[in-house]
Amino acid sequence: MKPLKSDSVVIIPTYNEIENIKNIITAVISLPQQFDILIVDDGSPDGTANAVREMQEIHNGRISLISREGKLGLGTAYITGFKWALKEGYEYIFEMDADFSHNPNDLLKLYEACSKDADVAIGSRYVSGVNVVNWPMGRVIMSYYASKYVRFVTGMKIADSTAGFMCYRRHVLEAIDLDKIQFKGYAFQIEMKFRAYKLKYKIKEVPIIFINRTLGTSKMSGGIFSEAFFGVIRLKLASIFK
Repeated sequence: MKPLKSDSVVIIPTYNEIENIKNIITAVISLPQQFDILIVDDGSPDGTANAVREMQEIHNGRISLISREGKLGLGTAYITGFKWALKEGYEYIFEMDADFSHNPNDLLKLYEACSKDADVAIGSRYVSGVNVVNWPMGRVIMSYYASKYVRFVTGMKIADSTAGFMCYRRHVLEAIDLDKIQFKGYAFQIEMKFRAYKLKYKIKEVPIIFINRTLGTSKMSGGIFSEAFFGVIRLKLASIFK
């Protein structure tokens, strides 16, 4: 029997996450509250998509897969996922990494925030100090001050503007013109928050502990940080002269 559809879906973009994908799916499926899962895989050559298909056979109706040709970028993966989730009628739409840097148990806290009074909930590394484990100090400093920089330029009162662990209520994503999102990499997360902020939606930061991946390889690069640095200025200027 096909299970009843949840009101929530967790979108997980993947590229070469064969070491993590089955475990992260199992962790989300095992939560005491039902969350459906959408994997958006960018043609992983390591067989990630096939592993997802195996899990689909075990968890009938709980897991969906969009398999794309080639590595098209984090932002476009989420946009693809957002559009799919809206079409499928989900009310709570989550972003989460596949590598356990985001604790699946914290999905419950993000859901609670949005089901009470928030339009957007952020799993925040910096709202209650610096809650990052096993990152090199240089990476921590870069990430922390990147959020400070974004806050200064944009005016958003958000401690972790680059966070990628999120919950959106569907009306927020319906109000944002997803086809006009400019950025594909690190800056995508900033742009989405900025657009929600400009639309005056209530954004709540929920403290989490971020743990650096132990399996697989990071997708971060210098070019991604460069896009974010200059992209923030472009976003702010565009909002002024709009």
